[in-house]
Amino acid sequence: MPTPNAQRRFEPGFTLVEVLAVTAVVAAVVGLAVPAVQSSRESARRLACGNNLRQIGLGLNAHESVHRFVPAWRKEFSWAEYPKDPPNPNFSVVNAGRTTLGPLGQLLPFVEEGKIASLFDMTRGLADPINLPPPFPAGRNSPACFSPVPLFVCPSTPSGIPSDYGSVYTVIGYPPNTPLVLPRTDYAPLRGLHPSLAACAGLPPDFTHNAMLGTTDFVNKRTVRFREITDGLSRTLAFVEEAGRQRRFFMGRPLGDSAPGGATILNAFYGDWNTARHARGLSGESEADPQQAGCSVVNVLNDDNPYAFHPRGVGAVMGDGSVTFMPNEIDATVFAALVSRDGSESIAAP
Repeated sequence: MPTPNAQRRFEPGFTLVEVLAVTAVVAAVVGLAVPAVQSSRESARRLACGNNLRQIGLGLNAHESVHRFVPAWRKEFSWAEYPKDPPNPNFSVVNAGRTTLGPLGQLLPFVEEGKIASLFDMTRGLADPINLPPPFPAGRNSPACFSPVPLFVCPSTPSGIPSDYGSVYTVIGYPPNTPLVLPRTDYAPLRGLHPSLAACAGLPPDFTHNAMLGTTDFVNKRTVRFREITDGLSRTLAFVEEAGRQRRFFMGRPLGDSAPGGATILNAFYGDWNTARHARGLSGESEADPQQAGCSVVNVLNDDNPYAFHPRGVGAVMGDGSVTFMPNEIDATVFAALVSRDGSESIAAP
């Protein structure tokens, strides 16, 4: 038993106050570090996304060097030139059966995807049995023709985005109630302006069709030559991000089934010519009316407009292959000038 005068011994350790203080400091450091790490990761994803766009732009220029033109948003073969052997049973169902792959599909040989491109007969429509694999009726192609192309997907886009064309292809004999997941893309050409956006840019409130890959006559005018880009290749948009389709996104949030227009929209497959759209002028005011007219353009709704999952804007590639970043606040007049290939505007890319 210790005497009253014996010295006390103190065991080494931390008091509760010290432990709490250290925990608070560690939590504060982690709280500061996590946003920085997330920002760094998004910067890397945005850089990769920009590189994808650059490769697409280079592919577009390589296509022009070889063929002396670039593909318009849609290429439909005439009855006269279409191969007759074997016959296409889809002619009696849909005229679109004579339409071949869209611009990204036609660029496959020029972006190091020649193996996939070689599986398609580019003289026939995408809906031709020669170009479709089983279980399409009389389908003769390999399922590898629908292989994903990582170059066409932005890494900033959330995972799990659907791209099911099964219900659409039932019209040409695809088995009902059978999913058909096709490889999707986050990049698209524009056909022109929707009347709502044309009005915002001081133009007549009509559809325009003079985007770089735009055309109204996709049977007789299905190519665009660089000499037709009179505004200049470096001042004309070629492809923009329209990320997240088939899922519809409004102001950063996915829309639900009850939203006007529903939760999904087609045109996500990179071979689909309808990936090209007329950009709208949008208000961005109400999820209850996502297509409400206004003069906003970027990152409002991904139905028709430039849309991405980067902070503050979207990526795009110009006709000369240079990559630009369009801010959310881009003026409608500036955007309209960048869309047109022959509008005689003197506006440079952002």
